[in-house]
Amino acid sequence: MTGTRRRGDELEATILDAAWAEIMENGYPRLTMEGVAARARTGKQVIYRRWPDRAQLAIAAIRHTLGPLVSEVPRTGSLRGDLRSLLLRMADRGRQYRPDLFYGLLAEAPESDTGFGTVMPGVIRAILENAVARGELAHADLPSRVVSLPADLLRYEALRNAPRWGQVAGEGEIEQLLSEILDDVFLPLVLALAGPET
Repeated sequence: MTGTRRRGDELEATILDAAWAEIMENGYPRLTMEGVAARARTGKQVIYRRWPDRAQLAIAAIRHTLGPLVSEVPRTGSLRGDLRSLLLRMADRGRQYRPDLFYGLLAEAPESDTGFGTVMPGVIRAILENAVARGELAHADLPSRVVSLPADLLRYEALRNAPRWGQVAGEGEIEQLLSEILDDVFLPLVLALAGPET
């Protein structure tokens, strides 16, 4: 350990790098504040002050390492194109996760103040509002469960196929999956509820 005391952003980056390394090397079930503190060469109380539980720490480490899931709302020029772009990003992000990380966060993050699972519905709602502005939809005032449906369906498929999700998302299967989610389920529902006047 150096003689210079790390603070602020430098210390936070060191802790988050250590947390990601612990997750990748040992798995989420073995992630502990003690282990991260030892790897980061700091005290576990320093970690607890910033992230009260390991789910919050893991989400912060993911965002620090992989960047934000969505930096801007997709604008491809069509509702389907925007949704496909968003779901492809989500599928690609899932390829970065170990299966145990995915399972662990689904189990623990909803009980924690992580924001896990809340980003996608907000982006999907913005996509729907853009479709209204283009005249593809009459309105975007849809129930929350409808808005979250494509992300929920993709998350379910990733959960169901977690051990091989990297291969699924890396091959042609993902296009078939997105077509089923968008063309067979979500878009017909949205058009039935909010399609433009004919």
